[in-house]
Amino acid sequence: MIPNTIRCTICGRRVKVQSQLDMPIMDPNTGFAVCKNCIKEINHIIEEDEKAASQKDTKNFNDNLGALLEKNKPHVIKKYLDEFIIMQERAKKILSVAAYNHYKRMKYEMDHVDGDEELDKSNVIIIGPTGCGKTAMISHLSKLLDIPFAVTDSSSLTEAGFVGSDVEIAVRNLYYAAGQSVEKAEHGIIYLDEFDKIARKSGENNSITADPGHEGVQQGLLKMLEGNVVEFTARGQRKHPEAPTIKVDTKNILFIVGGAFVGIEKIVAQRVKSGDSNIGFGADVPSKEDEEKKFNELVHQVRPEDLMKYGIIPEIIGRLPVICTLEKLDENALLRILTEPKNAPVKQYEKLLAMDNVELEFEEAALLAVAKKAIERKTGARSLKGIIEDVMLDVMFELPKSDEPRKVIVTEECINEGAAPKVISLSEDEKISVEKIA
Repeated sequence: MIPNTIRCTICGRRVKVQSQLDMPIMDPNTGFAVCKNCIKEINHIIEEDEKAASQKDTKNFNDNLGALLEKNKPHVIKKYLDEFIIMQERAKKILSVAAYNHYKRMKYEMDHVDGDEELDKSNVIIIGPTGCGKTAMISHLSKLLDIPFAVTDSSSLTEAGFVGSDVEIAVRNLYYAAGQSVEKAEHGIIYLDEFDKIARKSGENNSITADPGHEGVQQGLLKMLEGNVVEFTARGQRKHPEAPTIKVDTKNILFIVGGAFVGIEKIVAQRVKSGDSNIGFGADVPSKEDEEKKFNELVHQVRPEDLMKYGIIPEIIGRLPVICTLEKLDENALLRILTEPKNAPVKQYEKLLAMDNVELEFEEAALLAVAKKAIERKTGARSLKGIIEDVMLDVMFELPKSDEPRKVIVTEECINEGAAPKVISLSEDEKISVEKIA
């Protein structure tokens, strides 16, 4: 039963209570109560505190922006990416310049607050086959710059994105990647993967056969790319008047969209066919190597009109001025990826086994077999670790049972025939002699 009047525990005022709405917070058992006026005052204090904290964070970021640019020139960014990404020289240069220019734009606008001129954002569209290093390259870029980074699967933004607010999930993901800091999120990187999956089914022809769901998603994403304020609920539920929302300004967020864009090289080939004919197309049936070479030649010639023909709406293309293309990885590239980068799969397993006092050795033939199997699966570099994991599973299960020094040798038969890796027991003397031989 609700009493007629209740004294607010905070302000001490007596409040006439006609319904539960007049006393939003009330515990009849203890007599604790908070009136609506006190709740409004508390909310106001919290909002002012959050606003002040956000302004402080913004000032800190602006103060550090000059230092960020000074130590992350394009050649420095590319050198860092070289440590993790094999090949893709052109793509690393494009991405390095795009990131540098993006933060230069922020610095310019910070230094010219009262100026009339604005610099356009350098949002990027990145095109390349599966497993060529698109996501890895952007992930390492965000680590170097020490800024929040979030990946969102564009293919999950289907019909719901057309009628609702699902496209805002991308900004919400960045918000949580930034530790729920609005200021940090407003200077981060959003990567929209599988972007080619939301292309209009009818391509450039907006006819009755068009896919309105996918086109609607593109229109929804357009608002974010333009730099508007995006509003979303903290838990991702549908917005309604009673749900508290978070607002993030996307003006200084670097958007990178990417995908395999399967078949876009054919669109490019059709465009250049009437011009220069020395692209390499002829009557002879091309070999696999020739096909890869032609793909790499054609993908670097992608233009906005090709993306439009593929099914990306012109408005989106206009907000993605930088086109970054990646090549197919051949056998030699996959071999290098296995061993050369800082986070190479073989190096990772060597470190894991070393923790159990075990040395790991891959024969050259075994590494070649892993590369060939990855090419057969048509999944690029992303399948390399999975192939090694299948071979190493039983060994990694058994080895921790003993602390005895041992050596594991992976042969070609392990990869192609499922044979167990060789495990050699090493005494300290034998271990020293093996190291000398190596």
